[in-house]
Amino acid sequence: MSLKISYKLSANVLSTIVPPIPLANAWAESYKPTPLRPLIDMSQGAPGTPPPKLLRDALADVVRRDGVNGGGWGYCPWNGEKEMREGIAREVRTIYRGRGQEGVEVDVNEDDVAITSGCNLAFVAVVMSVAGAGDEVILPVPWYFNHQMDLTLLGITPVSLYTFPSEGFLPSVSRCEKRITSKTRAIALVSPNNPTGATYPPSLIASFLQLARKHNVALILDETYRDFITSPDPPHSLFSQHPSQPSWRENLIHLFSFSKSYLIPGHRLGLIIASPTLLTQLRTILDSLQICPARPMQLALAPLLPSLRPMIVEEALKIEKRHRLFKERLPKGWEVGSAGGYFAFVRHPWGGKGAFGPSGKDEELCQRMASDLGVVALPASFFSPKEEEEEGSCARLGGWQPEDWMRFSVANVDDEKIVELITVQLYIFAKAVRDLYQTVAHHGDGYIKIGIPERSHDQAFSRNPSPYI
Repeated sequence: MSLKISYKLSANVLSTIVPPIPLANAWAESYKPTPLRPLIDMSQGAPGTPPPKLLRDALADVVRRDGVNGGGWGYCPWNGEKEMREGIAREVRTIYRGRGQEGVEVDVNEDDVAITSGCNLAFVAVVMSVAGAGDEVILPVPWYFNHQMDLTLLGITPVSLYTFPSEGFLPSVSRCEKRITSKTRAIALVSPNNPTGATYPPSLIASFLQLARKHNVALILDETYRDFITSPDPPHSLFSQHPSQPSWRENLIHLFSFSKSYLIPGHRLGLIIASPTLLTQLRTILDSLQICPARPMQLALAPLLPSLRPMIVEEALKIEKRHRLFKERLPKGWEVGSAGGYFAFVRHPWGGKGAFGPSGKDEELCQRMASDLGVVALPASFFSPKEEEEEGSCARLGGWQPEDWMRFSVANVDDEKIVELITVQLYIFAKAVRDLYQTVAHHGDGYIKIGIPERSHDQAFSRNPSPYI
């Protein structure tokens, strides 16, 4: 079969990075699992459990209804089902008022809400509405790679705002202001963050909104993981009414995904909360990109939103416990730099060493973990600029070296697998890497497969429950 094409491809597509998740999946496919060491995939942020039976039954009931509209087979309004938008506005008023703060007024209503086919599409649509080719959008680094990819595909320049381990990977407002130029159209934040897991304090988010107001740019706030903050306090107070402050609608654009909180990533539902003035312009973009969001899950989910709150809280507490267990059982030499939401951002013990493969790239370490051991994580280089830049050189002075870090999606696996991963899998890998260094020292830089013998858990524990090479 010939693979040749005679037409040109888009320069923007060719200059955009290869999607990292399919690459990690390919690493995982090369691993041969065993009963003692199954594949442990902690690469993509995906729920490890299906949605509750209540929601599954509701979806089944929807698709069994008669008629084109009853079963959700026809189109719905461009911005989603009215009942869904009304329900979301009520949920937002509840979540951002916080527990025990019934007197606080949260100023969000259905006219501020548009449902989208996933949160990634919401980000694309919003960016298309506020920026064009040659404009700039500021992204904290490490960044969510899909945001960087979206900007590159649209010819918009992603401007790096480096964050540092010593500061808990929280972005600096003062450093951000120095990155703003006449071409800046938006600042895009993700909290809790992907990939670092860092949860931005409400005061920090408020300061970024003030910065956006000062420079007349948009603040795009992706809160996909907000329901995994277990504090009784709201994630921020930007939606609250403050008579002395401008309305949040002047600068804030809120994004959210239903994939994590409601355990439905395959149904692709997200949303935008923004000024109706912006949504009017977004209608043109969304009509071109999606026509309308998928209807069946909206019809099933909308009446259940209040009754699913306990399930969401329960899942958040489970993941919080998993984070604690993950951190407690990490072998010596591995360090959690920040954690929250679905992710833990971890410094490994072998930063900057290139003995893991022929290219010497830092992702070789994660590739070897996946293919030789069956533990799939993502290297921090997937969340960083590929080419060194002046700002990147300054970042290294601040202690940020992407080759030293990995992202683990702690939410993907159950507690038992976390224990197995930390106490056995990483221990065996650490010893094998030590042996690999010794082999490379004698035989040069050739690619040598890590030899990891099959062994029982008891044998692994008998060596040392918390080793360091």
